[in-house]
Amino acid sequence: MFARIHGNVIATIAFVLWGLLPLYFQFLPQADTNELIAMRIIFSVPLMLLILKCLKIPNLSFTQAMKNKQSLCLCFIAGILNCISLYAFTWAITNDQVLAASLGYFINPLFSIAFGVLFLKDRLTWAQKAAVVFAICGIAYQVHYYGELPWLSLVMGSFFALYGLTKKYIKFDSLTSMSVEVTLLMPFALGYVLFGYLDQSSTVLAGNMTTFWLYAGAAPVTLLPLVFFALAVERTTLTMIGLTQYIEPSLQFILAVFIFGEVLDQVKIVSFGFIWIGLILCTVEALVFSRMALRRA
Repeated sequence: MFARIHGNVIATIAFVLWGLLPLYFQFLPQADTNELIAMRIIFSVPLMLLILKCLKIPNLSFTQAMKNKQSLCLCFIAGILNCISLYAFTWAITNDQVLAASLGYFINPLFSIAFGVLFLKDRLTWAQKAAVVFAICGIAYQVHYYGELPWLSLVMGSFFALYGLTKKYIKFDSLTSMSVEVTLLMPFALGYVLFGYLDQSSTVLAGNMTTFWLYAGAAPVTLLPLVFFALAVERTTLTMIGLTQYIEPSLQFILAVFIFGEVLDQVKIVSFGFIWIGLILCTVEALVFSRMALRRA
């Protein structure tokens, strides 16, 4: 089915789903983030196996995986990096900090650019250099007025960029890699939930079935966008991925201001403004390069 759908459409679906995630987590205000992440990991394992089967992708057994210990280790690291970013995101949107989540994903591409330069020897274009400078100005403006760094946003953006960087070195295909990541983390998640049950401190196991399924539902609502994203990367250009990814933080920004009523003060307007200017420059440059490439083809 997905083979017949244009990659740009799949990418749009992925980022729309990501952008609408705060709507789901509003049913879990002040949720226990540790248990939420643990339940997400546990239920992601059977879900990923089902997705692999539906898409007719061969399952990678642990016997085969162990033959490539480097990629197996990198899958574990990638899983942890994704969990840290997801933890910050989940805490933000369950504690009335959706604007912080939006900012985190607006600056994520800039972290990706920086890591590309540092680790992959990429060269910055003039627009990318300007975007990095504008982002630094935006964050510096917040620090100047608030007296502290926007830690939630920085953790979300940087660790998700590190997750993407780590995936560059993994030899498995993207969906198999995701399956391995959650499978390796599942024993730790099960141990945490079991400890909470025995210690009688568990929120999800001590609550009603509605709470249980809302926590379990964190698996499909956070995993499906990643699956669509992985499929889109194989079917469209990185330029289009870069352009469509701003759908996600834009939707979160709109939800934060117009649905959840978060305060958009002058400091946040100026800070977002600096970052938006840089992203607009990168977008325009990417469109120009894309059209030039099409003309040459």
